Amino acid sequence: MDEALLRSLTPTVIGVLVRRGADFAAAEDAVQDALLEAVRGWPGDPPRDPKGWLVTVAWRKFLDATRAEASRRHREVRVEAEPPPGPGEVVDDTLQLYFLCAHPSLTPASAVALTLRAVGGLSTRQIAQAYLVPEATMAQRISRAKRTVAGVRFNQPGDLATVLRVLYLVFNEGYSGDVDLAGEAIRLTRELAARALDEEVAGLLALMLLHHARREARTGPGGRLVPLAEQDRSRWNTRLIAEGVDVLQAALARDRLGEFQAQAAIAALHADARTAGETDWVQIVEWYDELVRLTDSPVARLNRAVAVGEADGPRAGLAALAELDPALPRHPAVAAYLHERDGDRVAAARLYTAAAEGAASLAEREHLTRQAARLNALLRG
Repeated sequence: MDEALLRSLTPTVIGVLVRRGADFAAAEDAVQDALLEAVRGWPGDPPRDPKGWLVTVAWRKFLDATRAEASRRHREVRVEAEPPPGPGEVVDDTLQLYFLCAHPSLTPASAVALTLRAVGGLSTRQIAQAYLVPEATMAQRISRAKRTVAGVRFNQPGDLATVLRVLYLVFNEGYSGDVDLAGEAIRLTRELAARALDEEVAGLLALMLLHHARREARTGPGGRLVPLAEQDRSRWNTRLIAEGVDVLQAALARDRLGEFQAQAAIAALHADARTAGETDWVQIVEWYDELVRLTDSPVARLNRAVAVGEADGPRAGLAALAELDPALPRHPAVAAYLHERDGDRVAAARLYTAAAEGAASLAEREHLTRQAARLNALLRG
């Protein structure tokens, strides 16, 4: 097969799809899927009109993806903005699709990426940000996953841990990203909790409920990001907090701790504090120690540095931060916050500026830029 021909035709085919009404990102995805079919089928049966074949197949892929997206959106509008308490009602087969996409022939990381793309509706960029890898790396991972499962029968469901990871990432994107998927993730996790008596399913549901309870207070006028310490806690949803705490306590009582339970315990301690100043940071550090033991996650270690800075002082937080890779997302923002608390406004202003340049969202970028401007104004004054 002539790979050079495929590469040369790709921009042209994308252009055709865009002219037919596809947006550029969707056109790229559809053409990528068509190229995968070409790689599999052309060596044995090359088309007489390669360009025409690619346009036809890519357009069909685009239409299939559009219909799948419309179906997902239709499911979302059935979900209330504030998810109802109690067991989830089984209304569609979405959860089953999550299990089927977590196919045993895939590695867990590839299964999660494929499910997020095919069922969760996230873009390659969003998935790459969640995994802390370059977008090109994630695109290759998803392509490999598609090739792996091409032609296999999806009659072997994947494991529960992989599905929980997918639901967690879908919720995170809905909670803090560009696409509102949080309510759908909670609905599916409720449904899963009703089917499986599992501590980590309960832990994930509790974590989602506790974070979702703070959602209305997380932004101010014009979408301005409001940090946790500055949020109006009267706007927190006490019903969701109470439910989340109840679900978490029942899970912890079974004494089989997992990472989602540990994260939910941290969220519960934040929710329990009537003011930011009453937060039990010593307990939060202890729970982060458990989370690091369970996962060895660099993100958990980064958040632990913040907690250590609150519990033991900013210099202790900076010492914990010094053990981590400065290239970690949000590392400059954490460093800026701790340096400011330690009285070093010059370093804090510089780091806030650097953090703003690497921010993952417009709201976060604007918040960090305001922090840098505030400190620079104080330094000039």
